[in-house]
Amino acid sequence: MRFSPWLQTSCLSLTAGLTLAATPVLAQQTPSPNPAEDIIVTARRQKERLQDVPASVTVLTASELANTGAKRAEDFTQLTPGVTIVTGTAEAGDTQINIRGMNGARDAESSVALVIDGILKTNVADLNQDQGTLSQVEILKGPQGALYGRNAAAGAIVVQTIMPTEVTTAAFDASYGMYNTTDAKAHVAGPLTDRIGYVVSASFFNTDGFYHNEYTGNSKTVDEKRNWSVDGRLVYGKGTDTQLDFKMRYAEFHGASLPFNAAFALPGFAAFNPTFDEDVNQHPFHFYSNIKPTNDQYSFDTSLKLDQRLTDTMKLVGWVMFSNVDQSLEADGTSADFGRFLSAANPAAQPAVTACFTSTAALTGYPVNSPGFVGPTPVPFLFAPTTGSTFGPYSPTTCDGTQYQIRRQHDISTEWRLESTGNGPLSWQVGAYYLHIARTVGVSLGGDEGQGILPNLYNAPDTTNPTTLLLADQFGTNVYAGFASLEYKPTPQFTGGLALRYDSESRSADPIVPNVADPFTGGPINPGQAYGPLTPEHATFGQWEPKVTLSWKPTETVNVYGDWGIGFKSGGFNNQGSAALIQTNFVDTIGADVHISDEYNKEWSSAFEAGIKGQLLDNLVSFDLAGFYTQVHNMQFFEFFVGSFGLLRVVSNIDLVDLGGAEFNLNVKPAKGIKLFGSFNYTDSSIKRNSARPETVGNESPYTAKYTLNLGAEGEHAVAASTSVYARLDYRLTGPTWFSTVQNNTVPTLFSGLLPISALALPASVGNANFSKARRDAFGIVNLRAGVHAGAYTVSVFANNLLDKQYLSEVIPAVEFGGSFVSPGSRRLVGVELGAKF
Repeated sequence: MRFSPWLQTSCLSLTAGLTLAATPVLAQQTPSPNPAEDIIVTARRQKERLQDVPASVTVLTASELANTGAKRAEDFTQLTPGVTIVTGTAEAGDTQINIRGMNGARDAESSVALVIDGILKTNVADLNQDQGTLSQVEILKGPQGALYGRNAAAGAIVVQTIMPTEVTTAAFDASYGMYNTTDAKAHVAGPLTDRIGYVVSASFFNTDGFYHNEYTGNSKTVDEKRNWSVDGRLVYGKGTDTQLDFKMRYAEFHGASLPFNAAFALPGFAAFNPTFDEDVNQHPFHFYSNIKPTNDQYSFDTSLKLDQRLTDTMKLVGWVMFSNVDQSLEADGTSADFGRFLSAANPAAQPAVTACFTSTAALTGYPVNSPGFVGPTPVPFLFAPTTGSTFGPYSPTTCDGTQYQIRRQHDISTEWRLESTGNGPLSWQVGAYYLHIARTVGVSLGGDEGQGILPNLYNAPDTTNPTTLLLADQFGTNVYAGFASLEYKPTPQFTGGLALRYDSESRSADPIVPNVADPFTGGPINPGQAYGPLTPEHATFGQWEPKVTLSWKPTETVNVYGDWGIGFKSGGFNNQGSAALIQTNFVDTIGADVHISDEYNKEWSSAFEAGIKGQLLDNLVSFDLAGFYTQVHNMQFFEFFVGSFGLLRVVSNIDLVDLGGAEFNLNVKPAKGIKLFGSFNYTDSSIKRNSARPETVGNESPYTAKYTLNLGAEGEHAVAASTSVYARLDYRLTGPTWFSTVQNNTVPTLFSGLLPISALALPASVGNANFSKARRDAFGIVNLRAGVHAGAYTVSVFANNLLDKQYLSEVIPAVEFGGSFVSPGSRRLVGVELGAKF
């Protein structure tokens, strides 16, 4: 279904239509609000009732976090309509959150701001890490940049952690489940002096993972992970005119990476073997890499926040933060089937060639995933149909080579603002923000001599892991922003707000690739060097980000609202040499209609939302209905390229994307201690222009689920004075999802270029790819948690993915390779949890 014309005007007319429809019914009921039932949020940097916020906001209270076991962004998003997440499919810091069709592109900035205790975190890696002991989570949809700053184009996740308590308190919860899965969290809070309080939190998680490496004797090295963190917080003058909030955090992650299999999309090859044209949803997963994939991440951040009351009606709020994330990845390569390591221009690299032939001969007949096979020689089967091989990526042979990636980033940021504190009809704030980012990104591909990976960006030809391709740059960013907002409430029924922000991001890219030769081809180690020396690049990206909100409350329990805003994400730089690599290997060679630049453009969007939220029957029923329409200009999108050179990750731009849809939430309390809830989101999307891949116009926005449905129930029943039993059931249905702009299109691949000159001598068209079977099917997940609260203790059992639904986490098409890299979702996990509060 393509973008419907009626959606372009639905947001403008929805407010009036819903008001006319709802007011006659609601006018017959005048229930007074129940303050004890109100949820208080900080969605607009001020404390207010959720009912009064003129926007779509999903709130997870402390009790809901406990009853669902939600601890990280992956958990929050699965409980929120219109929001999906891809995280950990490649590496720990690789998290992309999609809200109503707007996605955070891998290797670019996130589209969702993460705000922890009022401080904006600026590293994408923070999105799915533990952030201390949570007290409440709010997920805002639509552009929030005017209020929360950079990278809030699609929305914001606003997290509150616990404050120091008046007396010493402590709590912990620890669970153990299948696959040796341990998840534990603990904290202690209390006073140090009359003026200073503290919180210390710690977390630990470990799992062997759901999948095993068959080549290494079913070792648990596919999706294993272990991470831990420690958080400390000191608060001086809590709740007084001068409050200082100091925080420090350290975390480590160690695990596997790239839990991918390949699925081909070559219908012309299906006559030889049907699995050359495979439905990704039916793929049987097997892992057999000869390189143990690893992923290590070290994170540290610290911040200081000041809340200073200046007068009875004004206060100063300011903070400064330092963050450092150091991440590296080691894994098998992807180049086996294109014969990258069959010869060496430099004799010093010959051992890698010998290792390729030796390992292939030793593994002849090894049962790799169909349509792959290991023949007597590593020559691609196109040129040796009787003795050649079809390895696919991540094979058990050394012919794949190796890959080593680093992503190191440290940030220094600060924000200062003056804001009103009075209770009059006018509230305001004004402030400024600064951020400095220093980032190093490198992708190094090497020859595999069977002696493991040397973890360096560059290894000489005479080493045991000679580098054959290197893209590496140091990136610098300086962000300057000013912002102000004003809200006026002339009557108790009407509120209007205006916010404005201007961001200016100055970005630079400095190449750090040595001017040396590739020992296998004799050409430059970075293809861009063939066109001259790589030179420093610099660009500045700026954007005004206004936001307008209107709210009308015909009764105390009904809020009719509308808002409009501009979202913004800065442009930036790919690793230098990326454009030359794509031009040489795909455009010039096979005529691919793909256009990538070493510099990608800024993304900006214009978003409308209109809705109505209300409470009925003395808050026994609450609802929220909204419609939205967004135009995204230069949507940033991640592209993945695979060829004889190995692999390449870049960011491109989709010129124009239209997004529109509707969302409905309903909560019902039919009896004391029982709550029923449901929500539904439908998102219609359409690519209107795409100069990066012109043939994709009319396709859907990538990474966007067509719909999401959340249904559930929770209940608690007292069985004694201090003992109760509880249960929580959640069902989440995620609609069909494309992960690329190339969907039903037929495009040339490297095989199209190789077939006419191969031993098979087939027409080029036989090697064309069609990705119509690369869409992830809709899938539903059931989670169940039940237990007993007995005084200070809680004992629970839980089952995540209770019905053991098999689904895909992500499908990454490598278009010109003629296939996709597919990652499996989590399987059923059953366990028991013990918690206590003191």
